[in-house]
Amino acid sequence: MRLDGHLMPEEPSQPGKTWVQGTTTEGASDSRAVARAVREMFTSIAPRYDLLNHVLSANVDKLWWRQTARSFERALSRPGVKVLDLCCGTGDMAFAVMRQSPAARLMGVDFSHAMLRLASAKSRTRSLYALVSWVEADALQLPFADRSFDLVTSAFGFRNLADYDAGLREIRRVLRPGGECGILEFSQPAGLLGWLYHLYFRHVLPKIGTMLSGVPGAYAYLPSSVARFPSASEMLARMRTSGFSKVAWRPYTGGIAGLFRGER
Repeated sequence: MRLDGHLMPEEPSQPGKTWVQGTTTEGASDSRAVARAVREMFTSIAPRYDLLNHVLSANVDKLWWRQTARSFERALSRPGVKVLDLCCGTGDMAFAVMRQSPAARLMGVDFSHAMLRLASAKSRTRSLYALVSWVEADALQLPFADRSFDLVTSAFGFRNLADYDAGLREIRRVLRPGGECGILEFSQPAGLLGWLYHLYFRHVLPKIGTMLSGVPGAYAYLPSSVARFPSASEMLARMRTSGFSKVAWRPYTGGIAGLFRGER
């Protein structure tokens, strides 16, 4: 498949996939209730969040962050480059960007205070305290002026927004003309890998996550949110509708995850 001049492998088909506005949680009646429930869930798992990510992904998540940062090498090599890491969690994507471009001016944004406290503590231990600013804010109502950043990244957080299209529009708003965005998210691979992935994601991961975090339900949300997230072709279409050009999707690790790219 060729999209906007970018060669992209055929994505796995996802029968029965319907259009959705954004993520949802059990019992939530509107987008505000969804956002509140998601924030509370991430706050509850924050103390063990990093350990769980590394254990449950067998440390492959670290490779995905590095690949994503390297893919924006050209943008990150510009003098004075300004980067926003959206839904930054405990900061791992931001740290990967800083390793790729130590001179970058970087802001990490998340709506979970508990996650940001951990990100700030990690930046101090990595001698990056003065290089990254952490901001508690809603990804759908960013406290930044139009055209503020050269690059916006988001790793495994965009999926948790209550309104995907509003999130894309907000990303585009804060990007400068010619600026780029990169959204790293889970996908659903096809074939035998897809079957094994589904088995692990649906039946094994929630049990391990609950056991290690002590929070029932949080890791049942993860597979359901991935299943709900738009397919690659739909996500690319949404990016075009939101005003992005040169959109593309690159699968990682057989399609378990993938990077969406676009340019303002």
